[in-house]
Amino acid sequence: MKSITIKGSERESVGKKSTKALRNAGMVPCVVYGGDKPLHFSAHELAFRELVYTAAAHTVEVDLGHGKLKAIMQDIQFHPVTDKIMHIDFYQLFDDKEVTMNIPVRLKGNSPGERDGGRLLFRKRKLAIKAFPDKLPDFFDVDISKLKIGENITVESLLNEDFTILHPDSTIVVQVKMARTAVLTEDEEGEEGEEGADEETAQE
Repeated sequence: MKSITIKGSERESVGKKSTKALRNAGMVPCVVYGGDKPLHFSAHELAFRELVYTAAAHTVEVDLGHGKLKAIMQDIQFHPVTDKIMHIDFYQLFDDKEVTMNIPVRLKGNSPGERDGGRLLFRKRKLAIKAFPDKLPDFFDVDISKLKIGENITVESLLNEDFTILHPDSTIVVQVKMARTAVLTEDEEGEEGEEGADEETAQE
């Protein structure tokens, strides 16, 4: 998984006044959990652009000048009006400890079911997994080039020995449902015709 370096400064004071002053100066207060004790630091809001405003998942290398540590973003808070970043929580990574992380899903190819007028439903845009840091994937690439109307792709097809997916195997990631404008095969047309005839008979 790709890593982004965040250069910042350790915070000596974590009170409300100092936090407000940091935000007024364009800085973002942050905390790294998972170590011996929480580590408070701040960095300029522009430093988080590639980490926050992207669909990709990244690990982070926090550089505070006197040492570096690896982490992942756990939580982020935005201002309700301006959408500016207010606070970020990170979780420190250790090579010998598994970590839980949400990994984005990418669809590859074009679904023949969608081309035939079906409705493509992207149910899971991210999947939670548990893995050691060096086994974290950048994406789940899901091939939909053979996905027809009425078919789906589940978590079961994405299982891998490198990590544990924290969703039931039957969880639907993407599917194609019938739409009114869908092109039907001859068999499907026949079935629909029979259903329509039954409905007409029932109405009579």
